[in-house]
Amino acid sequence: MINLRCFLIMYSLTFGYVIGQSNEECVNNLSIFAESAKIKNYDAAYDTWLLVLNECPKLNLAIFTYGERILKHKIKNASGESQESFKQDLISLYDNWIINFPTKKGISRVGSILSTKAQALIDYKMADDATIYSVFDEAYKKDPNSFTSPKGLYNYFDTLYKQYKASAVSTEDLFNKYEEISEKFEIESTNLAKNLDKILIKEEQGEPLTKREVKNKRVYEVNSRAIAILLKNLDAIIAIEATCENLIPLYQRNFEENKTDPIWLNRAASRMSSKDCSDDPLFVTIIETLHRLDPGADSAYYLGLLNDKRGKSSEALKYYEESIILESDKYKKAKILYKIAVKFKNSGRKQSARNYAQKALRNQPSMGRAYLLIAGLYASSANACGDTQFEKRAMYWLAADIARKAGRVDASIRRSANRTADSYMGRAPSKTDIFSEANEGVKITFSCWVGASIKVPKL
Repeated sequence: MINLRCFLIMYSLTFGYVIGQSNEECVNNLSIFAESAKIKNYDAAYDTWLLVLNECPKLNLAIFTYGERILKHKIKNASGESQESFKQDLISLYDNWIINFPTKKGISRVGSILSTKAQALIDYKMADDATIYSVFDEAYKKDPNSFTSPKGLYNYFDTLYKQYKASAVSTEDLFNKYEEISEKFEIESTNLAKNLDKILIKEEQGEPLTKREVKNKRVYEVNSRAIAILLKNLDAIIAIEATCENLIPLYQRNFEENKTDPIWLNRAASRMSSKDCSDDPLFVTIIETLHRLDPGADSAYYLGLLNDKRGKSSEALKYYEESIILESDKYKKAKILYKIAVKFKNSGRKQSARNYAQKALRNQPSMGRAYLLIAGLYASSANACGDTQFEKRAMYWLAADIARKAGRVDASIRRSANRTADSYMGRAPSKTDIFSEANEGVKITFSCWVGASIKVPKL
């Protein structure tokens, strides 16, 4: 009779062989379905992929990345009950993905996977707004760092907004979520700008880009355009609800409860400022409270706004400069500098506006709107610069050059920048004018505040 020790040894050897054999089959099957999936032959890949998913889901991340493509193909090409079954399989795949591969290279991907799941629920009309919102909300709360999809972030808010329109969500909750998501958009936009600026600086220095850098630049530009469009849509939604008539009573009601919360105060100040509710005494109260509680770049900037409103330009500039000094993050600093440039532009102080726009660009070279602002300043000065009509109109060439540069560095405004440049070129001297003046290639220097020069184009 075999004793227990011998039996256990024999059992473990046999079981180990089965496991090894099973793992070897899984590896072989993984290779088989992956080869089919690589060439988009998803029907051929399906059965083998399903076998690997069921028997050894922890084997390789490709089980889930290719699995998503396979199931989306099946959904697209099926109908009726079969299609519904594939839809449910896709949602289950995301759940299993989180269980088996919640990280990639040691970094959590839970937020990304959950937000993709929520988007699938929208795309395939599988759940109501409240259910979809709860999945987005789980993604954002569990792992906001990997929840970066511009479309997902927009739909996160949109599903809440639809509940608000159905009277299932309060105005306060809607505004709070708007602030969170718009701040998240700003974070993602800044991250893209940081990556893009490295490439732009390399291009400016005349260094050739690697294939990876060319590809990355294209990706950054696509995402930058998406963020700009979706953030604009987000602002359009909230603009309907966030009127001064709605904001002021809401913030008055909640001020006492939140007057020691710098985040709440800052968001309230930002919203009131953007909606031009800064004439209300509550705005003054919020700003002064914020500056006492948490003096920083934001509160200093808002104090600058208050002094601007009161006609105290010198005092306002002092606070604006304080805001710049207090801000250590150069991308946030660029945004403040740009806001100040806009303030000076609106007050007719063109040279100061350009100086602050240029400072903004030194902090963020990809800030195309700063170039557009400078181009607009130059175009608006055409009649004040130059001795002859030809020289005055030549200013539009300079403005067009700056506008085109705005489009080159910032894909999110490329279309409008190019349209602006074309508009300026339409006002510049024509080829006939150049021929008549016989000044092809001549350098024209603008001695006004612009202090720049332009070469007359060749015919």
